[in-house]
Amino acid sequence: MRLSAEQYHQWENKSVTLLGMSGVGKTHLSNTLRQQDWFHYSGDYRIGKRYLDEPILDLIKEQAMKVPFLRDLLRKDWIYIHNNIHVDDLGPVLSFVGKLGNPELGGVPLDEFVRRQAEYRQAEINAMYDVPEFIRKAHTIYGYSHFINDVGGSLCELEQPGLIDLLAEHSVILYIKVTTPAEEQKLIDRAKSDPKPLYYRPDFLQEQLAVYLKEKNLHYAAQMEPDDFTRWIFPRLFHSRVPRYEAIAKQYGYTVTSEEVAQVKTEQDFNTLVEAAIRRQGS
Repeated sequence: MRLSAEQYHQWENKSVTLLGMSGVGKTHLSNTLRQQDWFHYSGDYRIGKRYLDEPILDLIKEQAMKVPFLRDLLRKDWIYIHNNIHVDDLGPVLSFVGKLGNPELGGVPLDEFVRRQAEYRQAEINAMYDVPEFIRKAHTIYGYSHFINDVGGSLCELEQPGLIDLLAEHSVILYIKVTTPAEEQKLIDRAKSDPKPLYYRPDFLQEQLAVYLKEKNLHYAAQMEPDDFTRWIFPRLFHSRVPRYEAIAKQYGYTVTSEEVAQVKTEQDFNTLVEAAIRRQGS
């Protein structure tokens, strides 16, 4: 979707897809806009509520069955387990993805980790295919004027033919870029201080896993400390994703910086920023 700044300004029902790494400001923008007349579509929330709900519950039940007291209650159908995910708390999705490493330290074995990664990838693809229908629902059912698509940082990794074309057909794609070493380091430091489960392209994971095992003088993934591997791989993941984000933005969308996004306080600020990005790219 290519618009002039004036066309965007006059657009009666705006739809924007936010692209970028976790921590660059996508959720900040979404939270700001949903206080106004914008429908907030969270890709990870859709994944957890619709496409991974049963696998998440199965994982929880599998763990509960290891406790004799809970096993007895579950088998007699005396208790009920519910996936209580929230837009502002995507813990169940993160718990399902897990961290690769020693199971005794809370890690996930390699074969199981790869299986969950594949399930997450397909769930994210399905959630993005739902965007056009949710744009319609946002307007016709819920009465919102505008639509913000808050996608996961892994969108650029999915390599699903036609998916970005679909999003670009129905929304303006806005890439939030980290442009300074200080901002980049802040993002990396935040990820290292609180390492979270992540999605990795299969080839990237196998390549980096081999490097990590060699560096740490380990023989297999089950020997790894999960948080240490997650901290180690994040900067490499960040730098591998940047060219992919930039290629999408160049072909389909527009680019703003994380510093610019941090200054957005109102809906008007956001729209002014998008219009500025359109003019900047046009020039």
